[in-house]
Amino acid sequence: TTSTQTETTQTETTSDTAPVAETKQEDNNVPTEYKSALRSAKNYSDMMHMSKQGIYDQLTSEYGDKFTAEAAQYAVDNLEVDYNANALKSAETYQETMAMSPAAIKDQLVSEYGDKFTEEEAQYAIDNLK
Repeated sequence: TTSTQTETTQTETTSDTAPVAETKQEDNNVPTEYKSALRSAKNYSDMMHMSKQGIYDQLTSEYGDKFTAEAAQYAVDNLEVDYNANALKSAETYQETMAMSPAAIKDQLVSEYGDKFTEEEAQYAIDNLK
């Protein structure tokens, strides 16, 4: 009976978990601040399609979430996300709403004042624009 209950609980947990990021079951000793940073990071990825560096900067910003560097690092290290897909989503938005050229989009994606994607992520986005 106990193993059946455990299996049911695991199934319910898995089905309720979003596909991009999740808090690992065995991380019961993780501080609440770290878990909160991970949830916030997931929101930035899912809704705003941000880069890893962009998420980290937003989490630690005095004008943003104000998490500690340690909590933000935990969040970006434990966030399960396809940054290539995020770069592509951002590139599509620039193409559709701002009518930017591929070269200008790539510059924006990698800019330290822009999206802060890696060169590889930005190139993936440009290569996959329609």
